Amino acid sequence: MELRLYLRMLWQGWWIVALAMLAGLNVSLISLYSATPLYRASARFIVSPSPSLTSSQVVSSLTALDKRSVISTYSEVLDSDRVFSETAETLQIPGDILKHYSRTAVVLPDASVVELSVSGPDPQLAALLANSIGQRAIDFSKGLNQIFDINFLDRAGAPGKPFSPQPTRDISLALGLGTLAGCVLAILREQLRIPLDTLLRRTMIDGASSAYTRRYFERALDDELARNKAGHLALGLIRLYGLQDLIETLPPVVAQKLLHQITKVLQNELRGNDSIGRWDDVSFAVLLPATPGIAATRTLERIRQALSKTLEVEQIDFDLEPHIGVAVYQHNWSAKMLIEQADSALEQARQNDSIPVRHNENLSTASG
Repeated sequence: MELRLYLRMLWQGWWIVALAMLAGLNVSLISLYSATPLYRASARFIVSPSPSLTSSQVVSSLTALDKRSVISTYSEVLDSDRVFSETAETLQIPGDILKHYSRTAVVLPDASVVELSVSGPDPQLAALLANSIGQRAIDFSKGLNQIFDINFLDRAGAPGKPFSPQPTRDISLALGLGTLAGCVLAILREQLRIPLDTLLRRTMIDGASSAYTRRYFERALDDELARNKAGHLALGLIRLYGLQDLIETLPPVVAQKLLHQITKVLQNELRGNDSIGRWDDVSFAVLLPATPGIAATRTLERIRQALSKTLEVEQIDFDLEPHIGVAVYQHNWSAKMLIEQADSALEQARQNDSIPVRHNENLSTASG
């Protein structure tokens, strides 16, 4: 279930993954374009007992070699700063060139062999440094130890291809990291968006009735008037007097089911672009865009007839006693004036069995 949820998050945020992959690819290409190719030249050296040793001394020296401390010592000599700097002075390599070269010496496993590698931008100079450092270490070691000898096993040759950068590896790595980063961002975006959507929905939708909240409904009314200043528009207020002394005494579950059912009745009688809002505890408002007065009155009459029928919720019958007032928008009316006219019409609705309609400050009625 969680895997399916994450896959849906990734599907919804596919463009984030694509952008992250593209960003990683761009960074990789820029890095490849600006990077200086580096070459690595390697030389190998073998450590062995000195030929001048007697047979018994050779046996002892071989035993000492098995302890690996001797091989490690020669490795440290090859990798020492002293040998490196003295070699550079002998070759007369300037410091601003030498700083671009590095060296490493490692003892090969299960062998009395040390490998010295020198890396830098010039393959010829890297090979020259590796061989010269090796020869300098050999000469240095001869003055310190008469038991073991260190000699070239393989001299370094100039490498034909750089070891860095490697376009295939670097691009693949960049795409992989970009994909991973994109997936993380897509999932984080969805996890952050869901609480925001929930919070936004709470400000829009009344939880008890599933209609719009009054604040959001009034904002939608303002927006509709701003878009359609010269067109038809009607606002209806529906007050359910049968619930006036009852709604707060009902169990919350029953009250919620009842209000949801009332909203559903309203939705069944309205068009797709009409809006429903919960005006107060026992009142609803309907916004009818592009609807003239006669059509609005007919729609609200159907709503009154539908709400006049007994509603059964949790085996309880409810007589809603709906009364409705309508205000039809007139030129230059503000949202506040339109609401006041609808509210005034609603106050007149209880006096007769009709739907009062307010327009041009005049009140007309439609008989039920």
